[in-house]
This record gives sequence, C-alpha cells and structure tokens, in this order.
Amino acid sequence: MRVRLDLKYDGAQFHGWAKQPGLRTVQGELETAMHRITRLRQPPRLTVAGRTDAGVHARGQVAHVDLPEATWLALPGRSTRPPAQALRDRLGAVLPADVVVAAAGAVPEAFDARFSALWRCYRYRIADTAALCDPLTRAWVHWHRRELDVPAMNLAAAALVGEWDFAAYCKPRAGATTIRTLLEFSWFRDEHGLAVAHVRADAFCHSMVRALVGACLAVGERRREISWPGEVLGRGVRDSAVHVAAADGLTLEEVAYPADAAGFEARARQARARRGAPSELGRMDSTEG
Repeated sequence: MRVRLDLKYDGAQFHGWAKQPGLRTVQGELETAMHRITRLRQPPRLTVAGRTDAGVHARGQVAHVDLPEATWLALPGRSTRPPAQALRDRLGAVLPADVVVAAAGAVPEAFDARFSALWRCYRYRIADTAALCDPLTRAWVHWHRRELDVPAMNLAAAALVGEWDFAAYCKPRAGATTIRTLLEFSWFRDEHGLAVAHVRADAFCHSMVRALVGACLAVGERRREISWPGEVLGRGVRDSAVHVAAADGLTLEEVAYPADAAGFEARARQARARRGAPSELGRMDSTEG
C-alpha cells in the first residue's frame, strides 16, 4: 500500500527534514513513530515533496510511505476506525507536539510525493518595525532591524518570474540542474502589517527561496537598485552580496498534485527528465502568477 501523509511542523528545533545521525530531524521523528506503531522489522522509509532546511517550517508538506497491505489493514486493531484514520490517530499519540499528521490516506502506486508534485509554495514573513515584533509569533516570523520598501521589493521580484537557470541563487549539487520555473514571486503587507514574500515554483534548488528573499531585502533596505536581483540572475554565478535570509521566517505552505493516477505518472516522468537550458537565454516574458 502506498500511503500519503499531509504534514505540519514547527522547524525551530529540527535540523531540517532529512535524517542525519545524532541530530533531531522531521524525517527521523516520523520514521521512528511509524516503526513504533507498525512494528515492522525495518523502519518505513518516507519520501517527501521538499526537503526543508534546518529551522524552516511547514504546514503543507507531503510525504509518502509504502506499507505491507496486511500492516495497513491491521492498523485499526479492534476499533472500527478505517486504516487511514487509525494511522493518523496513532501517529498523533506518539509524535512530539511540533510535528502533526494532518491527514493520511491510501493513494495509487503512481503517486510520488516528490516527483508527482506540480508546484511548491512558500511564504516568508518579516516583522520590520518594533510595533510588529510579537514574541508570540517570533518562532515563524523573522525580525528585521530595518523598515523595508515592500513595493520596491515586489518590482524586483517580478523580474525573476519565469524559467531560468537559478545558479546564482542556489547552492550547487553535483549532477543536479539549477534550471527552475518560478511561477510566482511577489511581496505584500498582510493584514497584520508583516512584509510577506509569496514564492511558487515547479521545484526549488537548495536554499533558493532564502537566497531570493535575501536579494530582495537588499532592495528593500535601499542598498541596491530594483534591477539588481535580475542582474545577479543574469550573471549566473553566486554573488557574495546576496545573503541567504534566516530560516525562521520561511514556511512551506502548499504542494499541488494532479487529480488522478494518470496525472501522477505523467508528472513524475516529466520531473525526472533532466531539464535542458531555456530555449532563449535572454530575458523571457512571463504572465504566470
């Protein structure tokens, strides 16, 4: 049985998603909990939509796990609960308070939490005045010491939307492409006055979102011109002037998938195929987002 898990977590006390020896991680906590309630010989292995970094939060994370059918059917025990509800309830009873399984359910084998995803959406929240700095929300809102010019940041962000090689905003990994399609990137003030970045893409490179935010912060502080983030992108190499924003303000909000098994499989094939270079290396117009 392939099972989808919809997850929420406070990343403040985690060393990211991916399991690491001797460190507390989201994957480690979940796989330990799954092992405890399934009593399988080996801990079930989770596949996740996006591996969040240390300190990054999520309220729309998605993972999948494969379980023997007999294990799935045995989850309710003597209760009348369906297996999906039993799994969610039993995980809730053993997981720490900073990880929540919001939903669980059987999915077609073609579903892949990572490769079937159509897009991922993040938001980065900033309190940039003393009046906005609320100790009750500081775990997921970044406190910034200078007031920001949000309209200028929004203009800078708009120029980055489209399909590009984001090498200038990624930590490179051997053999991995840095070409991504940035579907939306905007800045606004929310109902509380916080400066919020809304970032949506087909996929993200390592530290890409926080690097994009960091470049816009330089514009918002009026240390750089509105055109600067786009110029950095065009050069295609990491710029030491682009500071990666702190992890505390970043939350994975949502991951979207096709509607059915045929869509899962088609999207997974497309995502696994290595992206080539954009057909045009110059600035491309984009109306997405």
